[in-house]
Amino acid sequence: MSDDYYKTLEVAREASQEDIQKSYRRLARKYHPDLNPDDKTAKEKFQEVQRAFDVLNDSKKRELYDRYGSSFENAAAGGNPGGQWHSAGGGQDSANFDFSQIFGDRFGGGAEGGGFADLFGGLGGRSAKQSRRSRAAQRQPGADLESELEIPFSTAVTGGHAQVSIQRASGKVDAIRVKIPAGIEEGKKIRLRGQGESGLNGGPEGDLLIKIRIAPHPSFRRRGDDLDVRVPVTLLEAAEGAKVEVPTPTGTVALRVPPGTSSGARLRVKGHGVARSGKTAGDLYAEILIALPKPLEGSEIQQIREICDKHPQNPRADLRW
Repeated sequence: MSDDYYKTLEVAREASQEDIQKSYRRLARKYHPDLNPDDKTAKEKFQEVQRAFDVLNDSKKRELYDRYGSSFENAAAGGNPGGQWHSAGGGQDSANFDFSQIFGDRFGGGAEGGGFADLFGGLGGRSAKQSRRSRAAQRQPGADLESELEIPFSTAVTGGHAQVSIQRASGKVDAIRVKIPAGIEEGKKIRLRGQGESGLNGGPEGDLLIKIRIAPHPSFRRRGDDLDVRVPVTLLEAAEGAKVEVPTPTGTVALRVPPGTSSGARLRVKGHGVARSGKTAGDLYAEILIALPKPLEGSEIQQIREICDKHPQNPRADLRW
């Protein structure tokens, strides 16, 4: 373990008190010798984590440590008889930190001692009996879990179900079925109550927060509750007009292409966009693309040239920077 207390607790130097306590809980579980009986170095690592936490979790000790480094106790000794450092009570050190948040009753110590009580029996002003009573009375909620889930574009628009795999602190992997509401947007979170970590001392389970990612669609694009789709038509359909089949989230509709429609024209299909619960459905906008037949023979291109010569125009006349 490092002599740098911040590295020992795996936090940044500007870490908040909450970040320090959160990392301490994680590392305490990771290195506690009773949880790692086969690891001969666990106890030493656990004590290093405890030593770092005792300093960084106390605001006055931390201030001196940031100023003088690991020799801060010598700097502090000048103001204390006998060269001993005594916390002024400005922070929350291991003496009054509630270890039941980490280990529950298992490591609270029993009538004959042992386990967690042996390591910290000398810390704090409360008796073992009072500590056990306090831990038993405190019900701690389980931690929330977070995950990301990518869903198909169509599922995001129409809703449906998906499955997400969650690995818990115990190492167990659970497959959880998730209901996807119609119209969910990129980056939104779904909260599944009670699907997080188990609570301590009979406390409630935490929640599972799932951040949604939406896979792109090869044909459709979304703008709020409206949908855009490119619709290819033939040269003849664009010239004389036609009705063409266009897919929508609720089924196929017949789209009327007016005679003389040019590429890039946007035709609106009202109410066939994204339909979210309690809101008016968005619209579908079809962008027309004229698809020329391939390959065109020379005589056919000549016919097109004659048509263009008969109807001269510059479609880029209004195109300016």
